[in-house]
Amino acid sequence: MTEEEKQWGGSRTAAEIRQQPGAWRRVARAVAQARSDVDRLLGEALVDPRARVVLTGAGTSAFVGRVVAPDLSRHLDRQVEAIATTDIVADPRSVVAGDRPLLLVSFARSGNSPESVAAADLVNRLAPAAHHLVITCNAAGELARRWSDAKNAVVLTLPPELNDRGFAMTSSFTGMVLAALLSLGPEVDVEAAARAASAVLETAASRAAAVAAARPSRLVYLGSGALQGLALEAALKCLELTAGGVVAVGDSPLGFRHGPKSILDEGTTAVVFHSADPYTRSYDEDITRELVRSLGPDRVIAVGGADEAPGGAHVWPVPGTAGWPDALRAVVAVIPAQAIALACSIARGLEPDNPFPGGEVNRVVQGVVIHAFAPPAEG
Repeated sequence: MTEEEKQWGGSRTAAEIRQQPGAWRRVARAVAQARSDVDRLLGEALVDPRARVVLTGAGTSAFVGRVVAPDLSRHLDRQVEAIATTDIVADPRSVVAGDRPLLLVSFARSGNSPESVAAADLVNRLAPAAHHLVITCNAAGELARRWSDAKNAVVLTLPPELNDRGFAMTSSFTGMVLAALLSLGPEVDVEAAARAASAVLETAASRAAAVAAARPSRLVYLGSGALQGLALEAALKCLELTAGGVVAVGDSPLGFRHGPKSILDEGTTAVVFHSADPYTRSYDEDITRELVRSLGPDRVIAVGGADEAPGGAHVWPVPGTAGWPDALRAVVAVIPAQAIALACSIARGLEPDNPFPGGEVNRVVQGVVIHAFAPPAEG
């Protein structure tokens, strides 16, 4: 075991972060094997130009949709929306409106969350022309079982090692992002993504340990478009693995100034995910300079930026990804956030695989009651 690997510790979470490059190659093979079924479903679901595409999931699985929706909208040249299962279940009539056909893409690590199952059922009930693509890491989950034989559905099951056993989703997140891009988006060079991730992993533990050594009490993650979804996921990873001990928020560079900037204090570290798009990146660079003025260069990190970050901020490079769509960059750029969350967890003396030993928060959500839904009678 290398010194770098020793810094990660022996947790499942650490192993699942490290396994991502190899796991992605197996994701590509799984999608290729399901290609004909997926293409048939998409042909049926999207034949009507009015058809909507809704990407759904809960927690990290919802952020999969937030990451891929912008790029898929451009590629498919149609409306692609990311709406969490928790929002669909609470107010299904706001999601299914009118007679427009709908393709529901459900993301789920286990497929056993009550909202994941209920959201797909509600959409199917309220939108008779709905089609379903289920992307899950658990062939034995309730969601996969429920839709595996449906004529209007395809279940795409990812390799079992992506059904992360650690508390927080890591390789399951990136695996589902890649599966969505491979299924619905333009051509993706998975091998290049795996090489880039391997390069980031070579120094991830030591870089993250340096961040954790500063004992941040607050972490701010910022990104635009697809990278805003990544910022939300990065913040969630920190909250989960530190059991809320490090307060973390995710936002966009422009949105952050409109109130959320109030969170900044002397204990804050800020991470800005820099876009590959020159226009979008100009806003990333502006907020990076502004954060350096507020926090100092040692408390600001530019992930995926140029060799020299604006204002003298630290650079965490994501090599080999220049010019990539931001959704694809996200699967590599999330590794620094995963590593920081893990390092902060270890620094606080927590067990990353079980940061809530009292069961206050669970790997698969518990305590949710799905209430009967009865739409009002027409007329």
